[in-house]
Amino acid sequence: MARKLLISLFLLSLSPFSHAAVYQWTDANGQTHFGDRPPAKASTKEVRVNAAPAQTDATARDRQQKMTEFLEQQQQEREERQAAEAKARQQAERQAKMCRKLQARLKHLESVSTFYDINDKGEREYVSEEENLQIREQFRVKVQQECGGA
Repeated sequence: MARKLLISLFLLSLSPFSHAAVYQWTDANGQTHFGDRPPAKASTKEVRVNAAPAQTDATARDRQQKMTEFLEQQQQEREERQAAEAKARQQAERQAKMCRKLQARLKHLESVSTFYDINDKGEREYVSEEENLQIREQFRVKVQQECGGA
């Protein structure tokens, strides 16, 4: 029902009277006339007529207000969704960059023959082969957890 009313209001706004030309002319007695068709023997001038704005009832105004609010809500939700997507893209880019660094570090650790610690005197203390393997494995696990694969 409401849809039919809305369509009817729309069609009324497109009525041919709103687009028809209005002509003005003066007859032999000096009287001014207006009409939608110019007379054959008189000099005419086309006149622009501003129609009065259509009156809308309270129901139509309420419907229009609700539609405006709905469209504003949809726009806000769209903007929030776009912001969330942009944030997710940035997070994914940071994650990918971190993973590239971790994988490069893992590759470097695999190429190093042995690891060492620096003691209190500033001297190198090399770790055992077992500790070397353990350090590499721990880092491999960390890369697996952070990046989903080495």
